[in-house]
Amino acid sequence: MNFLPSGICFYVSVAICWLPAKVHASRWYMGTLGSQVMCDNIPGLVNKQRQLCRQHPKVMQVIGAGVKDWISECQHQFRNHRWNCNTMGRDQNLFGRLLLRSSREVAFVYAISSAGVVYTLARACSRGELNTCSCDPTKKGSSHDAKGSFDWGGCSDHVEHAIRFSQIFVDTKKREERDARAIINLHNNRAGRKAVKRFMNLECKCHGVSGSCSVRTCWQAMADFRHTGDHLRKRYNSAVQVAVNQYGTGFTAAHTHFKQPSKNDLVYLEDSPDYCIRDQDSGSMGTGGRVCNRTSHSMEGCEVMCCGQGYDMSRVSRTTKCECKFHWCCAVHCRDCHQQVDVHICKGQT
Repeated sequence: MNFLPSGICFYVSVAICWLPAKVHASRWYMGTLGSQVMCDNIPGLVNKQRQLCRQHPKVMQVIGAGVKDWISECQHQFRNHRWNCNTMGRDQNLFGRLLLRSSREVAFVYAISSAGVVYTLARACSRGELNTCSCDPTKKGSSHDAKGSFDWGGCSDHVEHAIRFSQIFVDTKKREERDARAIINLHNNRAGRKAVKRFMNLECKCHGVSGSCSVRTCWQAMADFRHTGDHLRKRYNSAVQVAVNQYGTGFTAAHTHFKQPSKNDLVYLEDSPDYCIRDQDSGSMGTGGRVCNRTSHSMEGCEVMCCGQGYDMSRVSRTTKCECKFHWCCAVHCRDCHQQVDVHICKGQT
């Protein structure tokens, strides 16, 4: 099994390389020499990141494998948007030149990737996949909530450990750069990490006579990553355009009538392109070839999605399961129903 899809190097805030297909996952277990060779060949890392990579090769593997999850979440959140978090498979950078800007979309990419690192690492700790961490060791003894007292038990997700590692590894390069974009990206990294922590849930199991719940055992668990994605998408919608101060140490709202950004807000420096036409310099893939909804007036509607350039219609046949019936015991039998549907596709730039 390959470590990651072939031939793609990904560098956002995480600086993880998607290694060529010939590199096998087992090479992460070759010991000190093997991890040193591997980490020295990941482009874009600064010295401190390379040191951490050599010290924690299994952690790097876990984070790298989790990249697909946050990219999938990003694409879900923007599936009906002109910019749909599309990646460029043959580019050294998954998002092309988009990341050279400091737009609202880039703010989301940094936040969701940082959140993804925390979520993936905390989950791996709880599952016992890493020898450097496990369940949250601070969740011991007794505590209480609105329902009364309980005993800590089970395995609480060690989010604080994941956040600390993410801060050390992910933020290191940006801390060294300290230009305007680095300051903005560090802020959005932090907002992403805070979003994961925001959705920690207390889960409990009842004990007692006939399930009376006279005694409870509880643990802290992360909510599904979809909650984090939904939250960051809302933050994207209300993101604040900012200007960096003359000392390059902080920022403030770019316009006096804008609210001052909080630690939870996403921030950006530059206006976004319209993403209507393919433009490699801005990282826009254009909307030509995208499916649109002819009857909608929202972002997924053909007028908006296709940027007024028109669309083509084709009739396709789709097969779905229908007339399903339950048969005792224990099967469900369905018919294959064929349906002709109209599909609308945005025209490309003319």
